[in-house]
Amino acid sequence: MSKKVFIEGAISPEFIAESIAENVVKAIEYTAYEEMANEALTAVREKAFAEFDLVCMHIYHSLGVVKAGEICLFVFVSAGHRTSVYKATEAIVNWIKTDVPIFGKEIFENEDFIWKQNK
Repeated sequence: MSKKVFIEGAISPEFIAESIAENVVKAIEYTAYEEMANEALTAVREKAFAEFDLVCMHIYHSLGVVKAGEICLFVFVSAGHRTSVYKATEAIVNWIKTDVPIFGKEIFENEDFIWKQNK
């Protein structure tokens, strides 16, 4: 049986949230060493502008509890060509996961939790 792919009209943020929420993880609680994380994010930003032909970039990351279906990381990049956008976005997300001291604790429906391992 094939899954319904087409949605009439715009795909709403609510639809996206409901689709993501169909997960075993109830929420993730994020913490960070904010001063160190800000320094690391500045380095990520500088590295991205140096390596990719970017026009604009925004990075926002949540702290505290983020429920399943809610957005915890927002990376926006703009460039003259979409291939630069794809490559830069992938690199930025990977650098954030490996180089920035942000920690996530996955909270399950039964209130058990595990600390996420960034890979």
